[in-house]
Amino acid sequence: MSTTSEPDGVNRGEVRTARLFVAVQFVLIGLVVLLPGSGAWPVPAWLRGLSVAGMVTGVAIMLLGGTALGRGLTAVPLPNRHAALRTGGLYRIVRHPIYTGLLLTVGAYAVARGAWWPALAFVALVVLITVKARWEEERLARRFAGYPAYAARTPRFVPGLRPRR
Repeated sequence: MSTTSEPDGVNRGEVRTARLFVAVQFVLIGLVVLLPGSGAWPVPAWLRGLSVAGMVTGVAIMLLGGTALGRGLTAVPLPNRHAALRTGGLYRIVRHPIYTGLLLTVGAYAVARGAWWPALAFVALVVLITVKARWEEERLARRFAGYPAYAARTPRFVPGLRPRR
């Protein structure tokens, strides 16, 4: 019995870990949306408008990032057999535009809620996405010889931030 799945050469433990990352991610997003609370801080109309703009922008970034991956897009942070190293378009600006869009969308929603519990769930989501992205990057570097050089020059989530060396 083989411990790798063909053709990607990914072991079952990695698949389990990848699925766990996704499951916890969805739980945290659900908590941001569903946790009770409001009125912990006032949310003026201009901030609500800015939050809506952030949510729309975040969704657009996710859609553009996903579309650029084509058949290489997966639900889990493991490259599939169709994956190719993308370094153009949004991927020229940040290594993980889908995660950037997700964090922008959920963060803007948490701010618009004006509540501590959703804000804390969002902070936990930021930590999880950061750990997930680092884990994913190890697999991308294993799969694509050019990934380390790309990662050295391209920020992870926020345009303009220099990657750590």
